[in-house]
Parts: sequence; C-alpha cells; structure tokens
Amino acid sequence: MSNILDEITAEGLKKDVPEFDIGDQVKVYVKIKEGDKTRDQAFGGIVIARKGAGANETFTVRHVAYGVGVEKVFPVHSPYVSRIEVEAHSHVRRAKLYFLRDRKGKSARLRTKVAAAAKA
Repeated sequence: MSNILDEITAEGLKKDVPEFDIGDQVKVYVKIKEGDKTRDQAFGGIVIARKGAGANETFTVRHVAYGVGVEKVFPVHSPYVSRIEVEAHSHVRRAKLYFLRDRKGKSARLRTKVAAAAKA
C-alpha cells in the first residue's frame, strides 16, 4: 500500500528545487492569476522555518515591509511557486528562527556564511 502512495506523491514532486536552508535570504516567485492572465509576483525575505517532507514540505519566509513584519508559508512543491532564488546564505544555530519576530533593526540581522567563515 505504501509503495503505491510513494509513487503517486513522487509524480507531484518538483525536480528543480534549489538547495536552501533556515536563515537563507530567498526570493519566491508565485504565480498570480488576474482574470485570464497570469503573472509572477516576488516575495523576498529570510527563511525562518522549514517543516514536513516530500509533497507536504513547507517553508516560512519573513520580511519587514513599512515597519510591519510579514510572513508567508509556501509549499515547496506547489505548482503556484514558479521558482525560488537563493540570494544569500546565513550562519544560524537554530532550527527555527522565530526569535526574529521580536527583534528590530540591527539585532534582527543574521551573519552571512562568508562573514562567519572569515571570522573563524
């Protein structure tokens, strides 16, 4: 029974998903349908959480717009997510970065992997 389920879910998985992890700066392009036309809308920010596996895998992206924190949860293998671009990698020591919700300004920044490697 589980072999059949694995085959069905494997058909819906994307093959061109880039490698990204918690703390990375990403830009997610989502297909938006307006009338009979479709366009891609970008949502950029920091990946603060990733959960699930296979077809049920999701990730949460957070950014601050006009002083208000905005978070969106995206399914990794959704047909509405046209592409994911990784802009920068960061060095983090947590699996979930929910503590960034309480931070403002400079304390909300993360160290990039290039800066972390140079410091070590």
